[in-house]
Amino acid sequence: MIINRSAPAGTIVPHLIYDDVNAAIEFLCGAFGFKERLRAGGPDGKAGHAQLSFGDGAVVLGAARVGTGFATPDRVEFRTPRPNEVSQSINVRVEDVDRHFEHARQFGARILNPPTDYPFGERQYTAEDPAGHRWTFSESVTDVAPEDWGATVSRRR
Repeated sequence: MIINRSAPAGTIVPHLIYDDVNAAIEFLCGAFGFKERLRAGGPDGKAGHAQLSFGDGAVVLGAARVGTGFATPDRVEFRTPRPNEVSQSINVRVEDVDRHFEHARQFGARILNPPTDYPFGERQYTAEDPAGHRWTFSESVTDVAPEDWGATVSRRR
């Protein structure tokens, strides 16, 4: 297997669109504890692409634009979420959800749901970044069988 130092680690790596990638890097690193891995951009100092890491996962940030990217030579629009619109959300596992919540709140993150224990064994809170992307931070607090909270385990695993 080839290891590519230009690619982020992780089996699944979400790509999120921001109007201002530089500001998104500062917010996500400052509020949520991501680490900047790399950033690329033009001579004007504006980043058009960045990779951030968190634990053994990663996220890629891209600038709002119309097509013309490496993977999308068509004219599709890449944009931030519109107000009152959610097309995706990201779940990030943390060691101490209450400590993480308090840090994000103090940094100014918009908190949508404070830390709450759920019947499926997780304690979670949800925040929104300035671009409107929703982030849920989750800590396992107990081991619960899926059937105990109403889920059905797939037989096709």
